[in-house]
Amino acid sequence: MKRIFTIITILLLGFTQAQAKPNVLFIAIDDLNDWIGVLGGHPQAQTPNLDRLAKRATLFTHAYCQAPACNPSRASLMTGILPSTSGVYLNSQPWRAALPDAVTLPQHFMKHGYWAGGSGKIYHGRFPDPPSWNRYWPSPTKNKPNDPLPTKRPVNGIPKTAHFDWGPLDVTDEKMGDHQVADWVIGQLGRQHDKPFFLACGIYKPHLPWYVPQKYYDLFDAEKLTLPNVPDDDLDDIPAAGVKMARPQGDHAKVLRHDQWRKAVHGYLAAGAFADEQVGRVLAALNKSGQAGNTIIVLWTDHGWHLGEKKHWRKFTLWEESARTPLMFVVPKGLAKPLPGGTRAGAQLWHPVGLIDIYPTLLDLCGLPVNPANEGRSLVPLLADEKAKWQRPALTTHGRNNHGLRTPRWRYIRYADGSEELYDHEADPGEWRNLADNPKLAGTKKRLAKWLPNTNAPNARQRK
Repeated sequence: MKRIFTIITILLLGFTQAQAKPNVLFIAIDDLNDWIGVLGGHPQAQTPNLDRLAKRATLFTHAYCQAPACNPSRASLMTGILPSTSGVYLNSQPWRAALPDAVTLPQHFMKHGYWAGGSGKIYHGRFPDPPSWNRYWPSPTKNKPNDPLPTKRPVNGIPKTAHFDWGPLDVTDEKMGDHQVADWVIGQLGRQHDKPFFLACGIYKPHLPWYVPQKYYDLFDAEKLTLPNVPDDDLDDIPAAGVKMARPQGDHAKVLRHDQWRKAVHGYLAAGAFADEQVGRVLAALNKSGQAGNTIIVLWTDHGWHLGEKKHWRKFTLWEESARTPLMFVVPKGLAKPLPGGTRAGAQLWHPVGLIDIYPTLLDLCGLPVNPANEGRSLVPLLADEKAKWQRPALTTHGRNNHGLRTPRWRYIRYADGSEELYDHEADPGEWRNLADNPKLAGTKKRLAKWLPNTNAPNARQRK
């Protein structure tokens, strides 16, 4: 009898300790750049829910992706391994085949007593990872529901444009995949859990195509929208490798030829407003659930997005527009041992950090053992003290041996052929003047180059 009593006591103690661990609400948004109100990337952006979250959160104003493409960025974030280490540089490379032994972020949480579930786009759509989850909706292999489509495409009139298209839909929000993803996540927040949870919510918009309900287009006066400021000579001082990434005769030439720039900006802003609404619904459900005081929130986007800057559209470059991403943390007071006071509401930290730092940060906040494979660093010292020492630049890689580094002042790019770009953000936040050939800045380039990866893994196998 005494032995049975001891076993029951141990089990109850373990259950209590498990429940004492904080939950994690892990919100990802696809392709959203700094066009949100709190970051000021576009003066007419309407993102009230993200702005409200930022007032509760600590916001990293200069967070950067490790790769400006969905698959390598998400693989790096979820494994804690840099693209230059894994060889996963492109959307076409199956990341799990390249990293068969990697313990993903949710797997690590599951190993240490958490229930991990999610819905929507967390991994790149072609390469989901069923072992990462206890439960996934709609299914472990189909991570997001389909969206409705216009009856006649392309809506923008650009021929042979595939999903590079935009226009309103005559449907209700309930028909949209992201709304259904939010519904499922809201349902999980409303139920009782016998373990702490790691709950992922992957919002797909504003990924192309920008088909969202008409009411989100109606939020904006199309004729008064501000377009990005793009100098005519924006690419004149860029090396050939950078011009090749920009592809000015591709999307940008098509947009200009068909007079679609303003309409495209309209579409992106509308899709961003729609994504913001879904995030707001999930956050409202967390507050209603009574679990907000025991739940860490992290919100991130997988990379930025060009809308004509550098005469380029989409991501896939090493410039600021592709690399910079929103990143916010909310840690309630008294929840995380290394951060007893919680995050500071409304704080904005300027340090250049990487999405790869999310993995070790969450382990640190939740009191879980470190994963020695992680190549990022915990952000807890910065969350605790914005004056904490942080010297490491943020690294972004696009294709083997093409790297960009961002410090508070400089962006330094070195391509595989050795050509370079250097921008002084104090004087040139638009990155319009490449200073790489200035002999007075040779020492600056040399100092920055010390942070480039020593390893540049061969390209992982691609899937056609």
